[in-house]
Amino acid sequence: MELKSFSYNSMSTFEIAKSCSTFFSNSRHKFGVRYSNEFNCNRGLFLKTYSASDESCFAAVTTSSHSVDGINGSTPSLYYRNLLLGAFDDEYGGVVIDPNRLPQDSYAFASMLCLSLSHWKKLGKKGIWLKLPLEKSDLVPVAVKMLNVYQEGFEYHHAEPGYVMLTYWIPEGPCMLPANASHQVGIGGFVINDNDEVLVVQEKHCSPATLGLWKIPTGFIHEAEEIYTGAVREVKEETGIDTDFIEVIAFRHVHNVAFEKSDLFFICMLRPLSSSITVDDHEIEAAKWMPLVEFVEQPLIQEDSMFKKIVDIFIARLGKRYCGLSTHQVVSKFDGKISSLYYNVIDNDDANCVGK
Repeated sequence: MELKSFSYNSMSTFEIAKSCSTFFSNSRHKFGVRYSNEFNCNRGLFLKTYSASDESCFAAVTTSSHSVDGINGSTPSLYYRNLLLGAFDDEYGGVVIDPNRLPQDSYAFASMLCLSLSHWKKLGKKGIWLKLPLEKSDLVPVAVKMLNVYQEGFEYHHAEPGYVMLTYWIPEGPCMLPANASHQVGIGGFVINDNDEVLVVQEKHCSPATLGLWKIPTGFIHEAEEIYTGAVREVKEETGIDTDFIEVIAFRHVHNVAFEKSDLFFICMLRPLSSSITVDDHEIEAAKWMPLVEFVEQPLIQEDSMFKKIVDIFIARLGKRYCGLSTHQVVSKFDGKISSLYYNVIDNDDANCVGK
């Protein structure tokens, strides 16, 4: 069967079911397996559209007498495991299909997926995770078409540059698998020097509403990056200024922004360690040290209640009338990992904040 002939439109539900029968027949030669008469019911069963309630033939696979390489046995796994997709259990009663052990042939994948889903259902498994690398994207429509075979098929969960993740929920009732990531995380760096000058930038690409605004450097946190290191990195990338993280002085939470996700934006107070500015030509139009008074008096700052409140908080922090959240490294017994815990520390003697 030519792989070139496979496409989303060319492989019908009937063909998915029929491919199971073809695969079982071919498996005898591939794995050296001889099936009993009871096992041969696959040929009749899969020539019709498979019904989720018709488990008779799959049951035969796991209960029939058999011979592998001429040796009789009582454990079906001697040959049955060769017909299943490679997978391992997750921590929540589900199964993660091994992306490194997926068959290359789309029809073999369809057959093994049929049998594997039935096997996992019998074992009482719940959520099935299927990660398909970019080079095996032709298997995506096969998994999605299981919707027609099983009444409930694989659904998209999330995608990254190198793969797409699909999920399948076996039990009746609502799916209990965790949803895709719901938030993006941004940071802004408030940097002020000994001359009461704020490090500000004008972006090359901005909305008409913020045109001409001198703003603090901002950006997004990278994967597996800490908030405080992300703030230091963004300031360095946009302006060339080295800084030291002091505190998170506030954060904003807003919903239905980019790709209908929510957004967390952390405003960080940073201490400058250098003064010479080097502008990032890709993102930044200009950067400079601006007197704090001029920064505050910008019309766009004064007219925006959120910006104005952030500036008020920043000025209060400079006057030690407000304490932000500094970072502390702690280890939890729940996962054994080092975490960054953010909280404020106050010197009770003079009520001053103690930053990093």
